[in-house]
Amino acid sequence: MAPTREIGMSAGSGSLSIAVLDRPVWNALTGRQAHLAHGDETGLRFAPEYGPFAAPPDPAGDMRALARLAGNAEIWVVEKDRIVIPVGLTLVRSAECVQMVAPAIADDGHDHAFCELGNEDAAEMFALAALTQPGPFSTRTHDLGRFIGIRRNGVLAAMAGERMKPGAFTELSGVCTHPDYRGRGYARYLMRLVALRMMERGEVPFLHCYATNTGAIALYRSLGFEIHQTMKAMVLTPARRN
Repeated sequence: MAPTREIGMSAGSGSLSIAVLDRPVWNALTGRQAHLAHGDETGLRFAPEYGPFAAPPDPAGDMRALARLAGNAEIWVVEKDRIVIPVGLTLVRSAECVQMVAPAIADDGHDHAFCELGNEDAAEMFALAALTQPGPFSTRTHDLGRFIGIRRNGVLAAMAGERMKPGAFTELSGVCTHPDYRGRGYARYLMRLVALRMMERGEVPFLHCYATNTGAIALYRSLGFEIHQTMKAMVLTPARRN
């Protein structure tokens, strides 16, 4: 069993500056995941097959690039500060999220057999995400980072992995369990392993959760995650033309 890990963080300058989490999408797409970015200095988004997340260079600035980046599909914006919806886009829904960071990961007495997940598992991963709705999950979301899973009776019963990578922080995401296998501690176990792997690479785990999901927040706290701040999540789609 891997031991409890701890990592220090600073609010100042340096690779562990927590300020990058104020704008996770923009800082991921201009940093370690720049190779996955579509757009230019006026706005960026992940290539659609990786997910719908997009960001302007300045949340208080010109938003018109977001409309261009959306194309014919929805985009998701996650910012500390709410943006002004640009002409050409319609707000479908919005929600307040908590952003949680794990300076340490708690020990755990459970042990489950797990497996590495890759391209050969992509169809099953996409199907499990479609069934359980852990958040946006596209055909190549699994390529954003390492994913692991638990199989039971030939079925992908649970999975967890990595998504955005702003600065030295890595987002824990894609956590879901098939309805037939819930209540066995699979999600907690996989989340802990994914977070420990991040720490072994010198990265700090973080995640987002809807502020109303008190059950999930309690689970994340038990693992060592702490609420850092609230974020605004907005889903935008191209406005209909008359």
